[in-house]
Amino acid sequence: MPTTLDILTSPALSGVTHGFFTRKGGASSGIFAGLNCGHGSSDQTEAVALNRARVATAMGVAPAALVGVHQIHSADVLLVEELPAAPVRADALVTKRPGIVLSVLTADCQPVLFADRAAGVVGAAHAGWRGSRDGVLEATLDAMEALGAARARISAVIGPCISQRAYEVGHDFMETFLSDDPQAARFFAAGPAGKPLFDLPGYGLSRLRAAGVGQAEWTRHCTYSDPERFYSFRRTTHAGEADYGRLISAIRL
Repeated sequence: MPTTLDILTSPALSGVTHGFFTRKGGASSGIFAGLNCGHGSSDQTEAVALNRARVATAMGVAPAALVGVHQIHSADVLLVEELPAAPVRADALVTKRPGIVLSVLTADCQPVLFADRAAGVVGAAHAGWRGSRDGVLEATLDAMEALGAARARISAVIGPCISQRAYEVGHDFMETFLSDDPQAARFFAAGPAGKPLFDLPGYGLSRLRAAGVGQAEWTRHCTYSDPERFYSFRRTTHAGEADYGRLISAIRL
């Protein structure tokens, strides 16, 4: 089993240890083949633990310093001042403590990594359509500012997620966004089956920029379209598979 990890990084976060990990180089097999880091999946516990240990090593810490949350598609943010005894229900994390790795799990939703190098503050968010609409990105920025960051100095990078061409939604879904803001129509396009296609990363970037971040970008990797590198909840659903792996994205000071 190859152990070489495939880690995407962004120049926007240069100088800060970070990575959007793909599924390559893991110990899981079958439908989870690769680096499945989700304990919430039905994968073997030992394989997930080994995968997470490989991520921790790549991030330069012991496995216990790899901190995540029990994700619930909320706008809740956890301030990490010490290693938690158990996962907290939230969808984002912030810290100014060196040596703690903040991580989120995704399989089509947006993983977003944040850094204000000057203030020594980092953050990570799990931002699906619901969390993004409810304000998880802005809440992460607020929590970072409470630690001394300035949003004009913050770089925010959206990692691999589902792209618009693969994200067919219902008209009621679109109407929910249009009721918030009629200008949200720019995040929808007509799909080949007559249903709208939603631009999740475009929406995320728009929210970040409107919130005043200094720099915001998407790595432009689509989870649905590249099964060799990424897990995808929607692709798994379309294939009729029983479960799916979770990608991990991580950042530390």
